[in-house]
Amino acid sequence: MSAGVTRTLASYVVEAKTDDLPPQVRKETARAFVNWAGCAIGGSHHETLDVAIAALGPFSGPATASVLGRGERLDPLHAALMNGISSHVFDFDDTHLRTVIHPAGPVASALLAFAEYRPVSGADFVNAFVLGVETECRIGNAVFPEHYDVGWHITGTTGVFGAAAAIGKLLGLDAQRLTWALGLAATQPVGLREMFGTMTKSFHPGRAAQNGFTAALLAERGYTSSEQGIEAKRGWANVLSVARNYDEITQGLGERYELLVNTYKPFACGIVIHPTIDGCIQLRNAEHLTADRIASVELRVHPLVLELTGKRAPQTGLEGKFSVYHAAAIALIEGAGGEPQFSDRAVTDPSVVALRERVSAEIDPSLAPDAAHLTIALTDGRVLELFVEHAIGSLARPMSDADLDAKFHGLADPILGRERAQQVLDLCWNVELLDSAALVAQAARQDAPTDAHAAMAANR
Repeated sequence: MSAGVTRTLASYVVEAKTDDLPPQVRKETARAFVNWAGCAIGGSHHETLDVAIAALGPFSGPATASVLGRGERLDPLHAALMNGISSHVFDFDDTHLRTVIHPAGPVASALLAFAEYRPVSGADFVNAFVLGVETECRIGNAVFPEHYDVGWHITGTTGVFGAAAAIGKLLGLDAQRLTWALGLAATQPVGLREMFGTMTKSFHPGRAAQNGFTAALLAERGYTSSEQGIEAKRGWANVLSVARNYDEITQGLGERYELLVNTYKPFACGIVIHPTIDGCIQLRNAEHLTADRIASVELRVHPLVLELTGKRAPQTGLEGKFSVYHAAAIALIEGAGGEPQFSDRAVTDPSVVALRERVSAEIDPSLAPDAAHLTIALTDGRVLELFVEHAIGSLARPMSDADLDAKFHGLADPILGRERAQQVLDLCWNVELLDSAALVAQAARQDAPTDAHAAMAANR
């Protein structure tokens, strides 16, 4: 039954308490926040951010909120936009595999900006983060895959709900106002898959953060909306998808948490090509492969791989993130899949281009999304084969806390320096203990003088 879906979800968000969160959910919140912060800091000096801040910075209001990894401050709404962009520009952020939503970007970007606007304790921050992720992923569950298949970028279209719910929770909205906030979110979908491989892809979670934040602020003041913004005949789910299952939104609230099936990327590109990269690195290392020894590479992949990452000849690093051919070639040559492997330098390297042209891929509907089959023919006549059943970073082979620490340092150290990056990392792992969640944003500014270890000790 669809009646009351929006209000049921709003009522849950209003009533949910921090003390209700199971320990494993609290722990996963810290993992997701660590991953998000590393991605936001790491992406903060990408050209995309330079352009966005130059274009929109002059229109910002009072400069009270931080852009992680940079010295600029903007008003909270613009800071939410910029941090959402930077956290996604490397395509290195978390992934809810069932829906391919990147949950933290819209929610954390809005929350941290809000925390510099009004005081927010670490415990309240954690609760709002969980509720935001729960909101966006449940709505995504209700319409996936049909919504995604027609071309919507689901991180942007559902992320706006997550940001609205999270900020609405911190504002203390009642069920009526939070219902309006979700309705305001529903009328602001953003994100087309056509934009993948361009700067605009990362705009989607940034704008979702900003739009959801805006929705909650308007609702707080009594700005009304439909009370069935999600489920009405001309509401979000019916307009943006040809199929929907509202039970995915309303059933089991407070009993199961979508955050517990969240995953983290070891490679800075579209997640559907992670099995290919994983397999190429395994074979390269086991056989000490070099490009001159490889005659051909044949891939069997899940159907989404060619749909999402079928760019045959990428010309920029952003396009390379959506090329399974580039991903295979660079993994075999450099034995890695980090941001340097998806740079403009990497996609135009003559040796990578030459090997890329010897890579072929075909769809195998029997394969799971986190699986791939590789066949590499060598110039000496030998043939190597490998089946990757579950890629590293999947639920079956999750990244460990130590893996997330290493990833964070790899992204943040070049921006903040090793010592400052470690301070920010400590704050992220312990965010629930802080009196003020804003300490994370303040410590992550490039010009911040904060001694984060002392700040954390003072806030326990």
